[in-house]
Amino acid sequence: MERGIIVGMGEALWDVLPEGKKIGGAPANFAYHVSQFGLPSCGVSAVGEDKLGRELLENFKEKGLNTIIPEVPYPTGTVQVEVDERGVPQYEIKENVAWDNIPFTPELEALAHNTRAVCFGSLAQRSIVSRTTINQFLDAMPKGDDHLVVFDINLRQDFYSYEVLDASMKRCNILKINDEELVIVSRLFNIPGLNLEEICKTLLNIYNLKMLILTCGTNGSYVFTSDKVSFQPTPKVDVVDTVGAGDSFTGSFIASLLRGKSVEDAHRIAVSVSAYVCTQPGAMPIIPPSLRS
Repeated sequence: MERGIIVGMGEALWDVLPEGKKIGGAPANFAYHVSQFGLPSCGVSAVGEDKLGRELLENFKEKGLNTIIPEVPYPTGTVQVEVDERGVPQYEIKENVAWDNIPFTPELEALAHNTRAVCFGSLAQRSIVSRTTINQFLDAMPKGDDHLVVFDINLRQDFYSYEVLDASMKRCNILKINDEELVIVSRLFNIPGLNLEEICKTLLNIYNLKMLILTCGTNGSYVFTSDKVSFQPTPKVDVVDTVGAGDSFTGSFIASLLRGKSVEDAHRIAVSVSAYVCTQPGAMPIIPPSLRS
């Protein structure tokens, strides 16, 4: 097996949008965008033994995305997505579906041994089965400063808890969070802070993180490290929808870091890519080569 693989792990599903269904799920989006930077990537999830599951796997294959996505005896995940007048999606996420039941297999363990970076979120940890699999995967990964464990917090509906968030932040070395999620986390964890920057620096210190990525929609984004802060304004673009924009940001940022870019350059690339994704329908458009460097 190839070494140095970048893995997106968690939900694989269909986003059912007003204009029809599109491939969704943060891990697959992340892995797909990493692959566009020429790095080996893999999406890990589960689908049902049904038509939607077969279509999902066929679509990933057509996009050239490497996956470990077994079929399990639960329905393939779907999310009803309503997009408001600002182009911001609202989600209704179906429960007890295939990606709630990702099995930890020998194939998955072998992948973990060869993983250089992994991105996971809180949503796929709403069930004990997938939460256990994610933790077993993290346990099996090589340890060391050059291995990136990215927790893209991704709070959805009420599918999170203090315990899961705390455990995940203890296990990651890069935290990705948006401004709305940061407010929820600061209240949940009783973190004092007069502004978002203070709260971010507190989290960085409490959990001994390499980096904390904070996205603030149209108000720009930040990358905090122990000794500096990178800020990038959000480009003004004609938004079609914002589905998958955050995942493209994370994928582009991590891929750029692993290709040797500085934090500032990786941040700039991530902002450009996510702005472009906002101008395209769905979460997995092809990124123009000019935006990848």
